[in-house]
Amino acid sequence: MSLITTFTRSWLTRSLKPFLFQNEYDNILPFEECENLGLYVHIPFCKSICNFCPYCKIIYNKALCDKYIDSLIKEIHKVGSQYKGKKETTSLYFGGGTPALIADRIGEIIETIQEHFIITEGIGVELHPDNVNVETLEMLKAAGITKISIGIQSFQEKYQTVLGRKNVDANKLKPALQAVEFETVSMDFIFALPDQTYEDIKADIDTAFASGANHVAIYPFIDFSFTKSKVKAMNKKQKRDLLDQVTAYFNQKGYHRSSIWTFSSKADAKYSSMTRDNFLGFGCSATSLFKKQFKINTFSVEEYCKRIDNDELPTSLTIRFTPRQRMVYYLFWTLYSMHLDEKKFENFFGVSLKKMYGFEFLLAQKMGFLTKENGIYTVTTKGAFYYHYYEQFYTLSYIDKMWGIMRKEAFPKRIEF
Repeated sequence: MSLITTFTRSWLTRSLKPFLFQNEYDNILPFEECENLGLYVHIPFCKSICNFCPYCKIIYNKALCDKYIDSLIKEIHKVGSQYKGKKETTSLYFGGGTPALIADRIGEIIETIQEHFIITEGIGVELHPDNVNVETLEMLKAAGITKISIGIQSFQEKYQTVLGRKNVDANKLKPALQAVEFETVSMDFIFALPDQTYEDIKADIDTAFASGANHVAIYPFIDFSFTKSKVKAMNKKQKRDLLDQVTAYFNQKGYHRSSIWTFSSKADAKYSSMTRDNFLGFGCSATSLFKKQFKINTFSVEEYCKRIDNDELPTSLTIRFTPRQRMVYYLFWTLYSMHLDEKKFENFFGVSLKKMYGFEFLLAQKMGFLTKENGIYTVTTKGAFYYHYYEQFYTLSYIDKMWGIMRKEAFPKRIEF
């Protein structure tokens, strides 16, 4: 594990106690007490496997996919019926994999969720560029989808080749997106690829907005140890210079920065399944975050279905947070949204941010990572870069290790960080 993440964890939790994930779970999940609860559904099927993608996915097989969806619906009913009445939630996101492969059954899943939950802020789905056609988009919109996120990665053939993807024709996207409108049309791009320049990213950004996007995500390339990708990310100085140039361009265009990685042409165009205080996940590899614990489902489609058939939850691992561990998780993902309200922190934890982390936040201001006005901390351009930089260590120290193990073991006994 990185010395940086080990030191950060020990310092911020004021303890040498590790993050401990164990093969256990509560039969009754504590989501009823959660405010600002989001929902997530994972669809692990893809027509082909991209060599850079770290997420839980398998090659599409219709029979297996239908069996999985049947199990998914059972899981939603099993969890959703644990409490009387309908629980109000903020949003629902479908990730993958390629969720559009089950476009004909997404409406069925959404109807099942709506038997137990009220969704107040819309429903989003991730799409492969091949899914962006009028027929599929109309089917998704009729099912209740209000936001879409298209995994472009790059419009440029040289980077599509590097990433092992076929070239995306932007001219084919625009007519479909004009014919079927959504409140958010996001396009994802990978940032900091070998020899990538400001002009490369600028061209992708301009093409995205010209093709119908009102929101883009610029994700840093991370070289996961268990993927087959041979791509190596650029060094720190190049990455910072590039990110600063890209950020300045967005500012010049008058675009709104909605998170560390995302920018939009209008303030209400948002797409993020992570910036939520608590969330409840369904399906393989789906995670759930509650007030005092975090859990993750098995990565195995076969074992997932077996668990559901046995009327058991498909949970693989659970961590039960100490109060400070939960605070660290809250701070990390809340600052991803570029803002942190100290009143909301105090409402969530029952103790002031100043008492718990006053020194750290003062130091962050002195170092130029944050500004503060009327109790709201805002991440600066410098702070955003270092978030990018630290997130890479966090991902390779925690997520890479956990996902690497869970891809091989459906229910590991424990993982310690």
